[in-house]
Formats: sequence, structure tokens, C-alpha cells
Amino acid sequence: MPVAFYGRVSTEDQQDPEASRGWQLSRAKQLMAPTGAAVVEEFFDVGTSRSLPWKRRPEASRLLSMLSNPDRGFDGVVIGEPQRAFYGNQFGLTFPVFAHYGVQLWVPEVGGAIDPGSEAHDLVVRFASSSEVRRPWVGWCWGSGLVVVGRVCPRGRRGRWW
Repeated sequence: MPVAFYGRVSTEDQQDPEASRGWQLSRAKQLMAPTGAAVVEEFFDVGTSRSLPWKRRPEASRLLSMLSNPDRGFDGVVIGEPQRAFYGNQFGLTFPVFAHYGVQLWVPEVGGAIDPGSEAHDLVVRFASSSEVRRPWVGWCWGSGLVVVGRVCPRGRRGRWW
């Protein structure tokens, strides 16, 4: 089965686009390997926030526009990491378009293609796409003996953050 790959990288954290594309594509290919599917086309947005709707991301928009074409060259789309692809309610707005055109959507979190009738798959993908990696500030507050998450020590004490 021919599939397309979708990925995204933001440059706000000075991520290396090639490295990010590489690990997302590798994760997607690992998911597809048992099926014998081949990635025949790639859609990868660089420097776009995940909060932007798919129609406002250049590559995601190009992918959406190809779904209605029966000669698009792929029968499924594989995503290496849902939290890079979806944000907020985007999955709920985007997945029905895939289902309407009979294009399977594959994500590692469900171990394969999303079943449009599965509430469990819906829940897993919504949860995976709504969680984000948080890098909290962790520090030691001098004089209080406290390790805290955040940037504020209790009662105005000074701290060291890392």
C-alpha cells in the first residue's frame, strides 16, 4: 500500500528540521514496516506552529487538497508523532476529511490505522495530540530546603534554576 508521510517542526526551540524530519519519518516507517507499505510522498512543514490550522500550513494544506483526487498516488497517511501534527480540536476537524475520501490515517499511538468507529482510537489520538512536552523550570530555593517546579520560591527566597 502506498502511503504519504506528514510531519512538522517548529523553529521556535531552534530544532534542527532535518533531524526532526528524520526521527519522525523513522517512527512512521517503523509503524508501516509490518504492512509492507512504502512512503511515496512526504509533506513536512518547517517553521509553522502546531496551533495553526492545517489549511494555514503549506504542506498540510497541500496534503488536504490532494485527498479529493482519486489519482493522488497514496491510500493512507502516516504521522510519526500526533502532537507535532495536531493541536486542540484539529484532529476532530481533520480526521473526518480523511475518512470521507477513504484515506487511512496511521499513528504509532494506536499501533496502526485509526478506526473511524473506535472511540478508543479517537480518545488516544486526542490525548496524544493535546499533550505537549513541557520543560518546567526546576530549582532549589536557598534557605528553604525546597526543590520546586516553576520560577518562584516561597516567601520571596532566592533560587538557582536549571
